[in-house]
Amino acid sequence: MKFLFSICLICSTLSISAQKIFTETAAREVVDIFFDGFHKGDTLIMNSVLAPNVTLQSASKNREGVDTLEVSDFGKFKKSIATRPDDQLWKEVLLDYTVSIDGNLAHVWTPYEFYFNGKFSHCGANAFTIAKLEDGWKIVHLIDSRRRGDCNALKAK
Repeated sequence: MKFLFSICLICSTLSISAQKIFTETAAREVVDIFFDGFHKGDTLIMNSVLAPNVTLQSASKNREGVDTLEVSDFGKFKKSIATRPDDQLWKEVLLDYTVSIDGNLAHVWTPYEFYFNGKFSHCGANAFTIAKLEDGWKIVHLIDSRRRGDCNALKAK
């Protein structure tokens, strides 16, 4: 009987410990929740996985072909999502996930294609930095790349 009790105790301890480990599946889920809110225009859903001081950047080329790095106000970004007209459909299709985790820090890389009202707009990759905070795992930084051409290489990977 003591043996059975010991086995049960060990199994329950392992189960509790396992729940504290952030997995690749959990990291993907954070990103998926973010995009669920993005697609629905629901910033409350997005906020559930965002750190209060999240930063947003975009790497792209300007009209002259010069590489640029733009820092955006995340509040304005969320407002544009929440106030998007009903006749606009924004769809970001994630093509893959590459996840790296070390302790209380994770990184998720997601190549994507973006469609506006069903028509291809641009492609690129998102890089999410996710950290364990007091209230759980939250996105603390998001940077994306954007380009209109040479998107077939993303599909091939």
